[in-house]
Amino acid sequence: MFSGDPAARLRLVSALAMMPLALGLVILGAWPFACLVALAVVLMAIEWRRLTLARFDGLGGTLAGWSACALGLIVAALTASGRPLEAVAVLCAGALAAGALAWHQRVPVLWIGLGAAYLATPGLALIWLRGLPQIGLQVVIWLLAVVWATDIVAYLVGRAVGGPRLAPHISPGKTWSGLCGGVVAAALAGGVTAGVTGSERLLHAAGLGGLLAIVAQIGDLIESALKRRAGVKDSGSLIPGHGGVLDRLDGLMLAAPVLALLALALGPEVLPWP
Repeated sequence: MFSGDPAARLRLVSALAMMPLALGLVILGAWPFACLVALAVVLMAIEWRRLTLARFDGLGGTLAGWSACALGLIVAALTASGRPLEAVAVLCAGALAAGALAWHQRVPVLWIGLGAAYLATPGLALIWLRGLPQIGLQVVIWLLAVVWATDIVAYLVGRAVGGPRLAPHISPGKTWSGLCGGVVAAALAGGVTAGVTGSERLLHAAGLGGLLAIVAQIGDLIESALKRRAGVKDSGSLIPGHGGVLDRLDGLMLAAPVLALLALALGPEVLPWP
């Protein structure tokens, strides 16, 4: 599959190379993991500004980029300190303040306020999930396994099988075969990872994994739409074979908040662990 496709080979190798670092910091938890999340938010804020505010290189665009970075750092710190409610309050207030700043500087309000919330919310969700008593480590490892399986298998199946396009006007490279492959892979990864981490609710874990695979693909399409609007192929060039941090984390950015909201709305029983 990879012999004649250097791009696919580089993409897979770089994805596998990043996994040990991410898993190591997830296992450490607490502040090491929060610092990783905060760094990702800062890097994504830089890329978000490039995608949405490329025409605003003056004071307004600069302040907008830094306000998104600052909001992400504050939200990550509050959540890691065990104050998620305060983090939510700061997130909402910060998004409104960023929108007001954008209006004052004649920068598109929607992109700044939305960007601040869009970038900081996944950080809050991930740190909160990791901090769940007794099951936080299992939950985040399981979530990463599901999203990684979705991304990798959807990409490989889509390239190998092809077929009808999923959303040709947004991302011409994505196919229905890739989505189906990603959902199946996520369900398998969800069931296996849940079993390895001590859960007996394997079918539940597989079903939830398949659902989050669809969510992750929607997140991928959202970022593809942003790139198409900006007229660029990748959000950045930091990660070989993947482009930018947004390119690598687009699925996780929607899957993590959805999983956190499900746990809050339906209770911890929605998660595969007792």
